[in-house]
Amino acid sequence: MTGLGAVLVLGGSVVVVLQMVFVVFVLLRPRTRQSSSMAWILVILAVPVIGVALYMILGEVRPGSRRKRRHRVIQGTIRTVLKRAWREAAAPSLRPGTSRAVARLAGLVSDTEPRAGNRLTLLARTDDFVDALMADIGRAQRHVHLLSYIYLDDEVGRKLGEALIERAGQGVDCRLLADNVGSADFLKSSLCQEMKRRGVQIVRALPTRIDQIASIRFDMRNHRKIVVVDGLVGYTGSHNVASAAFRPKPKFAPWIDATLRIDGPAVRDLQALFVEDWYLDTGQSLDHLIATGPEQHDDGTVVQVIGSGVNSRNQALVRVIQSAIHTAREELVLTTPYFVPDEGTMAALTTAALRGVSTIVVVPARNDSLLVGLASRSYYQGLLNAGAQVHEFRKGLLHAKTMTVDRDFAMVSTANMDRRSFDINFEITTLVYDSDFASRLRSLQERYLLDCRTVDPAAWSRRHWPSRLAENAGGLLAPLL
Repeated sequence: MTGLGAVLVLGGSVVVVLQMVFVVFVLLRPRTRQSSSMAWILVILAVPVIGVALYMILGEVRPGSRRKRRHRVIQGTIRTVLKRAWREAAAPSLRPGTSRAVARLAGLVSDTEPRAGNRLTLLARTDDFVDALMADIGRAQRHVHLLSYIYLDDEVGRKLGEALIERAGQGVDCRLLADNVGSADFLKSSLCQEMKRRGVQIVRALPTRIDQIASIRFDMRNHRKIVVVDGLVGYTGSHNVASAAFRPKPKFAPWIDATLRIDGPAVRDLQALFVEDWYLDTGQSLDHLIATGPEQHDDGTVVQVIGSGVNSRNQALVRVIQSAIHTAREELVLTTPYFVPDEGTMAALTTAALRGVSTIVVVPARNDSLLVGLASRSYYQGLLNAGAQVHEFRKGLLHAKTMTVDRDFAMVSTANMDRRSFDINFEITTLVYDSDFASRLRSLQERYLLDCRTVDPAAWSRRHWPSRLAENAGGLLAPLL
């Protein structure tokens, strides 16, 4: 054997050993992570060196030991402040059924209780969202806190930036936390520099250096959207700081979103999550700002805010969603831009349909991610076989993440229906236990349905084999998305 041949044999042996070692690592993962284990084993064996490298970078959810310890301290401090603040608050009365079952589980997995007395405004148009936000910022006297996954230097971003500059000039503390990846262009922009120069405090959320890849998963993102004005009014939902035209991906526009404006006690929980995230990325404590909060309104509704993320409680959201699905008796409507559910959620949806619940899933007809779009369609057949309805929204990219159950319970979230939102990203979800609001959200979902095409089960089952092949191949990678 020549020297070159020996080197090749040795190199091949090393690669095989490396593959086997990493396959063992995958098999030793906790059972809660095994939905993606087969996909990772396939990748490692199919593309040996690249597969191993991808697994080392993306295979495990690593928040970083120092960051995780710091986050636990921060959360412990904030929860102590919250418990003290809520000591006198009476627990709201919830009806038996979906509301009581989901609220109890949500409280156990998130350490956040339902709050009574909240007035809610559902904002479905970007212009309405921006107008309401600008009006509230214009009235700010003490502080404006804004957290956004995406902040664009477009007409909306500039308009909001000018408002924050104006309030900062009046002595209002304006703090903006923008995700390091989602808002990367803005953080390098002249707009960002001008805002900083004129008194707006701007911080990168979850910055990660290339030399931290071994200890921190570099693609963890803060996907939350939160605004809090003076601790009295809050916003959360799917709107980023961007116009509906969404300049980075105009061919998929308009972006269709849904956001809640909250006036009431639940704003304190939004504030607590902002304070937690700000503390994590700056080391600056703002605990004093959550010691007091807005009073409840007699005509308000019951709201529960759930924060989920990789550092803790990252199974909270998926458990709550599955619980809500299981409680459905008549109707379940779900809208999401990225439908790549885990096995438990898919089983809950198909079981609901088989139980006779009218189960409706609404997704975009054209997805801005080709792979996610293929993976999403790989789930259609299972839903259709169980009797669920699948509708594809045709007039833009439906970005709203909503759910209604029996027109009695409602959910508005920043989280998509995928593993990234359930296991990796920092997300925020608002649960509303009120039939009037659930009916309002259901009416919005109905408007979405008017602009959809319904997937016909018979036609879907007859589609050509190349389409099925591409979709099922995408489905194999679904647990990694």
